[in-house]
Amino acid sequence: MTYCVGMIVDRGIVLMSDTRTNSGVDNISVFKKMFHWSVPGERMIAVMTAGNLATTQAVVSQLEERAKVPDERDNSLLTAPSMFQVATDIGRLLRKTIAERQNANGEKGKGRFTASIIVAGQIAGMEPRLFMVYPEGNFIEASHDTPFFQIGETKYGRPILIRGYDREMSFEDTVKLLMVSFDSTLKANLSVGLPLDVMVIGRDEFAPIHQHRVMHDDPYFQAISSGWGDALKNAFHSLPDYTFYSE
Repeated sequence: MTYCVGMIVDRGIVLMSDTRTNSGVDNISVFKKMFHWSVPGERMIAVMTAGNLATTQAVVSQLEERAKVPDERDNSLLTAPSMFQVATDIGRLLRKTIAERQNANGEKGKGRFTASIIVAGQIAGMEPRLFMVYPEGNFIEASHDTPFFQIGETKYGRPILIRGYDREMSFEDTVKLLMVSFDSTLKANLSVGLPLDVMVIGRDEFAPIHQHRVMHDDPYFQAISSGWGDALKNAFHSLPDYTFYSE
């Protein structure tokens, strides 16, 4: 399982992903799920992946090859004229990769190679943009009404994001909010696990302004985890008491 979140704020975009993959409780591994490409002063593009590992690795490998040899005929990440076109090309590539793997494995392979991708970035002269690409290749874009996307194990961390999000919040507070969301997910689902990868993309920076891997012994994440647990208990006990008896 996977948990990845992309969140857009006024200052730019913040991304966070876990690194755990598993094929059962006795086959757990660590694989990177966040990747980025940049051209100084011109563009910054990042993706996070969830789903069948072989499928997502195939997609990322092809994106890496395109980035090495920019070619407009190949719809390279480094030549596409807009983030919309980047999302379109990645969606087309994802759909093609899934179809090829299903065809190679016959009807029994149907549904086994599904994957989804969060695409984030900015091209010079345009706004930072955030997309979620579905296995079918279609996608949706973040907006003021939907300012963040999640892929993978989404349900445990979503309430935190909905209640805590503020578009004007600082990058530091955004990272803190995402860490609380990830801590809640880690506590509820063992298939999501540390280390976590964090990336901050500043508006008009065209390069990550902050990257960090959160390890098991990270003191800040440990403080967030214990502090959030204590805060929840205190908040619970501060609520009005329920009684079986009416006055």
